[in-house]
Amino acid sequence: MSDSLINGAHVEALAAGIAQLQLTVSATQQQQLLQYLATLHKWNKTFNLSGLTKLEEMLSLHILDSLTVLPFIKGSRVADIGTGAGLPGMVLAICLPETQFFLVDSNSKKTRFIFQAAHSLGLQNVQAVHARAEDYAIAPQVAIVLSRAFASIKHFVESSQHLLDANGALFAMKGQFPAAELSELPAEFTVSASHSLTIPGSPVTRHLLEIRRQNKSKAQNDIQ
Repeated sequence: MSDSLINGAHVEALAAGIAQLQLTVSATQQQQLLQYLATLHKWNKTFNLSGLTKLEEMLSLHILDSLTVLPFIKGSRVADIGTGAGLPGMVLAICLPETQFFLVDSNSKKTRFIFQAAHSLGLQNVQAVHARAEDYAIAPQVAIVLSRAFASIKHFVESSQHLLDANGALFAMKGQFPAAELSELPAEFTVSASHSLTIPGSPVTRHLLEIRRQNKSKAQNDIQ
């Protein structure tokens, strides 16, 4: 990373954030995360991949923010919809090398960046997909469909539900708890869990909502 602005302070901030989140991330994976950060920072100057320009902000609000959902990722196949520059999908893929990630975005310059970044990092578990979520098809379907500030929850569910296997979950990363958006959730879906998350080094509020298809037993329990 000699051609980047990554320094010891960034290395320490990442390690401290990971410790605060109580995660296990190897030294090699931490190095890959910083390499991804440096690559994103470099490309952002030309291709405007992120509204953030300072490495310190990117580290907190992109890398550590993405890591907050790491403990909740289960299953062998995950689709990240509206991934942008690969957030959170690239970060999670670095930490979960046995999980296959499909990073979907309709912006071709962003999917080109993902392809190049994954190649430079030697990641074999990342597939960059240039497509709109509603036009994308995948077989077999995935255990988790994830989005980070992609769209309203209603649009996220309606455009992405066909990618989800029967027992899977849609994960919506939001800021403030989106009570108004949840009132528009399609009737066949329900919020099965809500997690309040803290981003190390940032006062930004974050919530992770797990959304699943309703089943008969759940519906009956709701009535009771």
